[in-house]
Amino acid sequence: MSNVSQIVEAVKTVLGDKDDFIALHEPLFQGRENEYLKDCIDTGWVSSVGAYVDRFSDDLAKRCGVKYAIPTVNGTAALHIALMLAGVKRDEEVLCPALTFIATANAISYIGAIPHFIDSEEQSLGVDVPKLDSYLSAIIDVKDDGSYNKLTGRRIAALVPMHTLGHPVDMNGLEALAQKYDLPIIADCAESLGSLYHDKPVEAFGLISTLSFNGNKIMTTGGGGAILTNDAELAKRAKHLTTTAKQPHPWEFIHDEIGYNYRMPNINAALGCAQLEQLDAFLKAKRDLAERYKLAFEGLNGVEFVREPEGTRSNYWLCAIRIEDGLDRDQILKALNDAGYMSRPLWKLMHELDMYKSCPHMDLSCAEKLERTVISIPSSVKLGGALK
Repeated sequence: MSNVSQIVEAVKTVLGDKDDFIALHEPLFQGRENEYLKDCIDTGWVSSVGAYVDRFSDDLAKRCGVKYAIPTVNGTAALHIALMLAGVKRDEEVLCPALTFIATANAISYIGAIPHFIDSEEQSLGVDVPKLDSYLSAIIDVKDDGSYNKLTGRRIAALVPMHTLGHPVDMNGLEALAQKYDLPIIADCAESLGSLYHDKPVEAFGLISTLSFNGNKIMTTGGGGAILTNDAELAKRAKHLTTTAKQPHPWEFIHDEIGYNYRMPNINAALGCAQLEQLDAFLKAKRDLAERYKLAFEGLNGVEFVREPEGTRSNYWLCAIRIEDGLDRDQILKALNDAGYMSRPLWKLMHELDMYKSCPHMDLSCAEKLERTVISIPSSVKLGGALK
C-alpha cells in the first residue's frame, strides 16, 4: 500500500467511511445557546451593549487567568488594538512568524508598521527561540528608547508569537528573550484557547494576548475576539478605543480621539457565554480525537501525528500530520479530500505573499519545511465522541 493510501486509511480508521463530506472544523451547539440568544431577542438587547457582554468579559478573564478581558468584533481587531496599546507606531517593525494566518501580519500593517518575519521550530510549529536570539544578537542595537534594527535603522517595537494549531510556544524562553531586547510580547492566542504552558493558560503570558472566536475555533461567538491583559490602564484604554473613543455623557456624542467600532454585540457575547460553559467538554473531546489519531498513525512510514510539545497541554484545535519531506503533499491532500475528509496545508508563508515580499525576514528554512510537510485533518469537536 502506498504512503497516500496508508494516510487515507489511517484517517478512515478514526472517522469511519462516511457518505457525507467531513469538514475540517465545525462548531457544536448543544448547551444553552438557544436560551441565551432568545433572551437577547426577547429583551431587545442584541447590539453593542448588554448584560451578556459584561458576563462574557468576566467569565473569559477568569478562564484565561487574567484580570481583564475586552471582547471585540473579531480576532484581527483585537490584535490591531493590542499593537496600539503596546505602543507600536507607523514605520516601526514588529517581529512575527512567517508561518501564521494572515491576520497577524495584517494587523501590524493596519498601524502602518512593518512585519519582520521570523522562523519556526518543528516541535511546537511556533517561534524558534534560540534561533531568534542568535539572529537578533546580530542585527539589533539596544538603545535607551528601545531596540533598533541595524540593517534598516527602524525600531523593533514588539514581538508577536502565535500558538500554531493550539500548540504552545516556549513562552519562558520568549519572555527571557523579550526582556533581553526590551520587546513587549503580544501573544496571538487565536487558535489556543484552553491550551496550557507548564499548567498556566497561554493567554496569561505577555503584556497583552488576543483571542479569536470565529466559527471554526474551539468555541465560537459567530464572529468575535478578545483582548486580554493584567494591566488596568491598558484594559481601560482597550475598552475606550474599541467603543469609538466615546466619552460617557447622558446625551452628548463626545469622542476624544480616533477610535474604532470594534465592540462585540450582546447577541454574540450570549453565544460566547453558552459556549464557554462547555469548553472543558470541548477540550476533552479534542484531546480524545487526538489520541485516536496518534494510534492510527503510529508506525506508518513517512508520516507522524503532530503532538503537543513537552511541558504543555494543547487544545489540539486542529489535528495535523507531518509527512516526510519529499512526499507529494498535494497528492495526499487531493486523496484525503476526494475520500471525503477535508484537509488543508498550513498557510502560505507571509513573506511569499505579494504585499509582504519586501518585508525583512531571517532565515526561514524550518517554516518553509513545515509549509511543505504539515497537513491539517478533520478536527471538529463532535468527531471526538459523544459529549453528553
